[in-house]
Amino acid sequence: MKYSILTKTYQELEATTKRLEKTEIISELLKKTKDLEKVIYLLQGKVFPKWDERKTGISSRLVLKAINSATGVSTNNLEKEWVKKGDLGIVVEEQIKKSKQTSLFKTKLTMDKVFDNIQKLAELEGKGTVTKKIQHIIELLTSAEPEEAKYIVRTLIEDLRIGVKGGVIKDSIAKAFSKESKEIEVAYNLTNDFAEVAIAAKDNKLKSLKMKTGKPINPMLAIRVESIKEAFKAVGTPALVDQKLDGFRLQIHKKGDEITLFTRRLENVTKQFEEILPTIRENIKLTECILDSELVGYDPKTKKHLPFQTISQRIRRKYDIEKSAEETPVEINLFDIISKDKESLLTMSQKERRKVLEKVTKEETRKIVITKKLITDSEKEVEQFYKKSLKDGHEGVMIKSIESEYVPGRRVGGWVKLKPTKENLDLVILEAGWGEGKRSNWLASFTLACRDKNNLLTIGKVGTGVAEKEAELTFEMLTNELKPLIIEQKGKQVTLKPRIILEIGYEEIQRSPTYKSGFALRFPKVIRLRKDLGFEDIDNLERVKKLHKSQIK
Repeated sequence: MKYSILTKTYQELEATTKRLEKTEIISELLKKTKDLEKVIYLLQGKVFPKWDERKTGISSRLVLKAINSATGVSTNNLEKEWVKKGDLGIVVEEQIKKSKQTSLFKTKLTMDKVFDNIQKLAELEGKGTVTKKIQHIIELLTSAEPEEAKYIVRTLIEDLRIGVKGGVIKDSIAKAFSKESKEIEVAYNLTNDFAEVAIAAKDNKLKSLKMKTGKPINPMLAIRVESIKEAFKAVGTPALVDQKLDGFRLQIHKKGDEITLFTRRLENVTKQFEEILPTIRENIKLTECILDSELVGYDPKTKKHLPFQTISQRIRRKYDIEKSAEETPVEINLFDIISKDKESLLTMSQKERRKVLEKVTKEETRKIVITKKLITDSEKEVEQFYKKSLKDGHEGVMIKSIESEYVPGRRVGGWVKLKPTKENLDLVILEAGWGEGKRSNWLASFTLACRDKNNLLTIGKVGTGVAEKEAELTFEMLTNELKPLIIEQKGKQVTLKPRIILEIGYEEIQRSPTYKSGFALRFPKVIRLRKDLGFEDIDNLERVKKLHKSQIK
């Protein structure tokens, strides 16, 4: 298939915001194409399933170098245009329009060529890798028409901008092959691969799709509640209560001695946590299984659990992994089992799954344990368990229906979470970043700071809580407030005079080496602009420490 056909589809999708129109456009393409796999991936701006550990390793800086070589425009000028336009795809489209000469012998780009060249970027290793990657990109850009170059670059930097989310892909597959959307959703939750689902739908083989050890399924998610009474109303009584730990979700796949580890977002982190693989092999008495767990860091001296922020750095780490494992060891906290010896346990009740998990696990403190649990219909007992969990440094509790099935990828009433409510903070904006797409003319990401006497210490970044239009606080309004305060601009980042104060909500304060305050806000959100406050009103480090400490009482 010519890449221009896919480009035309991209343009049609970008031109409409209506979900039904997008679904119609994609379904028509799926009916016609012979290569469903590549089309489905490219419609998502990818060349691999999201759980695949292969990465193209392309930075925007490397793409700029390739555009420079293909067009002759300096990277400095390209970067300036990028700041203005907010879309590197549009920048390359315009530059190729200016620089491109028509050739009678020019070969038309095919979808296969684009897909294969981008996939090859992940395979290149060793000496001269960067040069080879740039050459692969240049080959595509010099063969591309301007509008094709736009989408090639957007795909490379993983910013396709056609407004196609998973729900649209799901509905499009259903429409193209006359299936129910629910069928497609069930199949996707088992495979996490719309390409595989589309092929099965076309061949009427959806029911043959099953979970496969080594391929992650979407984890079951919980709804937040504000009280034990509300929790019992949601899940029924008696309920299973276990600790909500301050680590990160880890899905463990075991097949013989081969073990694969996935995060909640389906990232493969097996290499980053290789030290726990022998523990899983020795302590899980099954040849093949999929387990759900929370991985929690602990202090090697005190053996006490540490907050999420201390191990979050390990997820991205590619070097000095062994040293990192020694400095921040981790404990596996199992709480569910999804499959056992190739048998799916999704439809088994929570109570029965827990029994299976307890039967097949050999616990070993600070290596692999099962979360502490309570089965009760007493609000008083849950309250005591909840307070003990908080005192031990955990986030709160999970409260689960003992009859609930495991429902992948959904927040359903079968699981709820109870955590403390947090007090807001008044923080000042120190830096900001220009947005992209619809937000290209606005500052859209804000670095926040608290006060320590007359010093300002960074504590996190926020972009949530500000609206695009018709709200009490929009990006345009905030940008207008900040523009006169810009001291310096480097690329898309600006340094600001510390004048604008925001009230910030958050889910949690965590210790963090990333920011100068030593703390970070988890899931921060702008509540409102505080024009009524001055420098002395900015929350100080002492209050941040106090709020952090109160979380574990």
